[in-house]
Amino acid sequence: MTATTAPRLTNLLGMTREEMEAFFLSIGEKKFRAAQMLKWIHIEGCDDFAAMTNLSKALRTRLTEVAEIRGPSVVYEGSSSDGTRKWVLEVEDGSYVETVLIPADNGKRRTLCVSSQVGCSLDCSFCSTGKQGFQRNLTAAEIIGQVWVAQRSVGPRRDTANRPVTNVVMMGMGEPLMNYDNVVPAMKLMLDDDGYGLSKRRVTLSTSGVVPMLDKLGDELDVSLAVSLHAANDELRNELVPLNRKYNIRTLIDACHRYLAKCHDTRQVTIEYTVIKDVNDQQVHAEQLAAVLEELPCKINLIPFNPFPHSGYETPSRNQVMRFQQWLYDLGYTAMIRSTRGDDIDAACGQLVGRVKDRTKRHARYIQSIQIDAD
Repeated sequence: MTATTAPRLTNLLGMTREEMEAFFLSIGEKKFRAAQMLKWIHIEGCDDFAAMTNLSKALRTRLTEVAEIRGPSVVYEGSSSDGTRKWVLEVEDGSYVETVLIPADNGKRRTLCVSSQVGCSLDCSFCSTGKQGFQRNLTAAEIIGQVWVAQRSVGPRRDTANRPVTNVVMMGMGEPLMNYDNVVPAMKLMLDDDGYGLSKRRVTLSTSGVVPMLDKLGDELDVSLAVSLHAANDELRNELVPLNRKYNIRTLIDACHRYLAKCHDTRQVTIEYTVIKDVNDQQVHAEQLAAVLEELPCKINLIPFNPFPHSGYETPSRNQVMRFQQWLYDLGYTAMIRSTRGDDIDAACGQLVGRVKDRTKRHARYIQSIQIDAD
C-alpha cells in the first residue's frame, strides 16, 4: 500500500482581514468569523482552536482539520542590561532571524524592530547583517509572527493601558521594500483594530531607497517612513549603500516628496544617518546633508556606527557625534542622537545577524577577504 500524505494545513497567522474572510467563506462560514479569529490570534495571542469559546464546537473541530496558527519558534530570548530584549527565531527552512524590543520613556513606549528577510538582499558596507548574505524573503506569517511572539512574551494586547508593543519599525534584517508583497499584508495586520491596533504614525518602514516600490507603497499605505541615507553625496553613498548606483540621492529625495504628498496629514520623513569616523562625520558632510534635505520635511536620526569584526570602520567619539549634531542644528535641522541599545547582546542597529544559507555567496567572499587581509 502507498502511504497517503496528509493535506497541508492553512496557516492563519499571516492573513489580513480580507484573506481571513475569504478563508472562512471557502469553508462555508460567514465573513464575520474573520474578525473573531483575528482577535483570538493577535489580541489574545491564542494558537489553540479549542480555547476559542465564541466559536461553535463544530467549527473548532473543522478548523483543527484544515488550519493552524503557527508562528516562528523561539531559539533564544535574552535581555540587555538596558532593558532591550532580543529574540532569535527559527523560520520555515531552519534559518534564523532576529527581532528586538526596545523600551523607552520609562517603559511607556516599547518599539519592536522587525526583520523582513533572511539576511539582506542589499550589501551596505557598514552593516553586519548584509555581510551574512541573503537567502530569501520572509512570509507575511513570519513577519507578523515576530510581533506575535514578542507580544505573547510580554503580555496580551487586551491590556490597552499597558500595551506590550506600542511601536513597530521595519528596520531589522533585510530591505522591506524588496519583500513588498509580504511586508504590506503584515503591516496591515499591525494597523488593523482587530490585529495590533497600532496608529499609522507608530508603524515605520525603513528603506535604503527602492524607489519604484516606495511609490507603490504610497498608493496602498501611509505608514511612517524612514530613509537610510548615511551620506549626502552620490560618490560616498555609492560606497556605503550600493543601491544608490541604481537610485541616486536626488531620485530618492524626489520619491520621498511624492510619498509625503500621498499622506493625508502633516508628516515628516526620518532620515537615518550612521555616523562613521573619518568617513561621513565632518562639517562638510553636515553641510552637504543640509543642502540635500533643504525642502524635505524631515528629522534626522544620527546613529553612531556599531562596530563588528573586520568592518574596516570605526565609531566616532561621542564629542564628534555631538559636534555633527550641532552643525546640523546651526543649519536649522532637528537632529537626534540615537542611543546605542542592546549592544551587549548584539541587538544594536546594524548588529542583527541570523543563520543564513547564503545563496548569494556574499558571506563566503566576505570571510575570504578577511583571511586575505589577515595574511
